[in-house]
Amino acid sequence: MSLVHGTEILAGAQKGHYAVGAFNTNNLEWTRAILAAAQHTNTPVIIQSSMGAAKYMGGYELVQHLVQDTIKSMHITVPVIMHLDHGNFEAAKAAIAAGYNSVMFDGHDLDFQDNLEKTKEIVALAHERGISVEAEVGSIGGEEDGVIGEGELADVEEAKQLAATGIDFLAAGIGNIHGVYPDNWKGLHFDRLEELRDAVPVPLVLHGGSGIPVEQIQKAISLGVAKVNVNTEQQIAWAKEVRKYFEADKDKLEKGFDPRKVLAPGTKAIQDTVEQHIKWFGTKPIKLVPEEL
Repeated sequence: MSLVHGTEILAGAQKGHYAVGAFNTNNLEWTRAILAAAQHTNTPVIIQSSMGAAKYMGGYELVQHLVQDTIKSMHITVPVIMHLDHGNFEAAKAAIAAGYNSVMFDGHDLDFQDNLEKTKEIVALAHERGISVEAEVGSIGGEEDGVIGEGELADVEEAKQLAATGIDFLAAGIGNIHGVYPDNWKGLHFDRLEELRDAVPVPLVLHGGSGIPVEQIQKAISLGVAKVNVNTEQQIAWAKEVRKYFEADKDKLEKGFDPRKVLAPGTKAIQDTVEQHIKWFGTKPIKLVPEEL
């Protein structure tokens, strides 16, 4: 199946009270692991790259082709959305030009009116090409590729104005943060999530999905969240298994230094992590029509 935009899939998730996982890729192994998990569970998936990951991997066009060509080589039949995560204005335009099917324009660090105007520009440019758009209101706590948020709660009136620009889904701060959650984290603010759900018609996005207790994620999904971002837990799972490989001196066995052998345990850990989150999110399996089988 070819890459698809996210509008209809996330609208269906919101209506069906489940979420679609958005998993960051950092290289070929990450991409294959995410796709394998989606295929194994027969569920749609969002593969996303941050600005930093795209730069590391060689640019937006390379990342887009990597995902697209891997879908073909692995005979993936489930819908896959190629998404830009936390892109600034120039990055969003570059990802659109490179053929991403969905982009996030993160203008939370701008003056709100500037954020609003630039969001309108990205929406017009993306929708002209059938590409879905995510925007952000308020700030997601933590740091993502140099974009630092304090984690304040999203303003409901600002959310309504951003939704009116024609965006397809909205990321909103409800106490969530990027990276590892501190011991004194107070949890998600469900009262603000309910206000946002009642105020805007578009599906909501929960960033910082790594480390939030499962019961809180599932409650957020029941209140309108249709996309949940996960990155840190994949990285931790990968590092843990690769570390175990070296601690067991497997690299000293015959050809154990082969990078394909070194990276295999971490890649499997990523797939397992993605599949676990798909289960937690309640993502519905895809029913294929005969010509897609």
